[in-house]
Amino acid sequence: MNDVTFLNPGFFWLFALLPLAIGWYIWKRKQQTASLTIPTVNGFKAAPSLLAKLKPVLFGLRLLALSCIIVALARPRSVDVSSKSHTTSGIDIVMAVDVSGSMLAKDLKPNRMEALKNVAEEFVGNRPNDRIGVVVYAGESYTKTPVTSDKELVKQAIKSIAYDDQVLEDGTGIGVGLATAVNRLKESKAKSRVIILLTDGVNNNGQIDPRAAADIAKHYGIKVYTIGIGTNGKAMFPYAKDAVTGKFQYRMMDVQIDEALMKQIAKTTDGTYFRATSNSRLKEIYEQINKLEKTEIEEQKFYNYDEKFRPWVWAALGLLLAEVIARKTLYRSFI
Repeated sequence: MNDVTFLNPGFFWLFALLPLAIGWYIWKRKQQTASLTIPTVNGFKAAPSLLAKLKPVLFGLRLLALSCIIVALARPRSVDVSSKSHTTSGIDIVMAVDVSGSMLAKDLKPNRMEALKNVAEEFVGNRPNDRIGVVVYAGESYTKTPVTSDKELVKQAIKSIAYDDQVLEDGTGIGVGLATAVNRLKESKAKSRVIILLTDGVNNNGQIDPRAAADIAKHYGIKVYTIGIGTNGKAMFPYAKDAVTGKFQYRMMDVQIDEALMKQIAKTTDGTYFRATSNSRLKEIYEQINKLEKTEIEEQKFYNYDEKFRPWVWAALGLLLAEVIARKTLYRSFI
C-alpha cells in the first residue's frame, strides 16, 4: 500500500461509526433475550452448541463488509507519473578562467585555483539544461572544452585545470581570454549566451585589448559576468621555484586587480562585476549568477491511474453474501 493514494480520504471518517454499531448490536441483543423466573435451572443445564457460540461471527462479517465498502468509497488507486520536458530558452555558457601563476596565491584555501575549481564544478552541476564550455588563459589562451551538454566532460575539464608554464606563456591576457570565449559562442543558436570571466590580476599580456574584446562580445549579444578573485591588501604569492625540490616559494605581496577594467567589460556587455575575497564569497557569486541566468523549462506530466477499489467492493459483496447464506441456512432456527 506504499504507492497507493486515496481520491476521497474523507470517507475514512465513517470508521468512527463502527464502534457505535458494535454498541447498538450489544444493546439490541440483550433486549432480544427473553427472561423467565423459575425456582431452579438444574434441569436446563446444558453446554451451548458451537453454532450458538459462533453466531456473533455474522455481525463480524457485516462489520468487515462495511469496512470494505468504506475503503472502496475512499477510492484507493496507484499512480504512475511520467513527464516530458524540453528547454524553451537554452543558455550557452563559457567559463574563461585565468590560470596564471598568481592563481596559486593562498588567500583562498587551499589556493585561488583550487577554490575556483570546486565552486565551478558545483555550478556546472546546477545547470543540467544548459551547454557549458571552458576556456583557460594566461599570457595566451586556448579552449579546454568546447560548449557541450556533456556535464561530466565539463567537470573533468575543470578538475584538470592547472598552472603549467610549459603550455601557456605566463602573464594575464584578459583580452585574449575573453576573445577566445567570444569565439566559442558567436555561432551559438542559443537564445542567451553568457561568459563568466575570472581573473586575479591586471591585463599585462596578449595581443588583444580587453575593451575591444568586450565590444565584440556586445556585437554578438553576449553577456559577460566578470569576477575579480583575491583578498583586499596582501596575500601569499608564488614568486620562484626551489631549484632542488621544484616547489613554489611564497612571500607576501600586494593584491592587484584591475577592477575598473573588469567593471567596464561587464557594463559594456550588460553583465555584472563581482569581487571574490574569500571561498564563501566566491561560492555566493556563482550562486548569484546561477539565479540571474535562469533557463526556462516546459514540463508536461502524464498521470496513469490504476484504480484499486474494485477488489474491496467484491470483498464486501462476498462477506454480505456469506452472512445472508449463514442466516438463511445454519442460523435459520435461531432467534
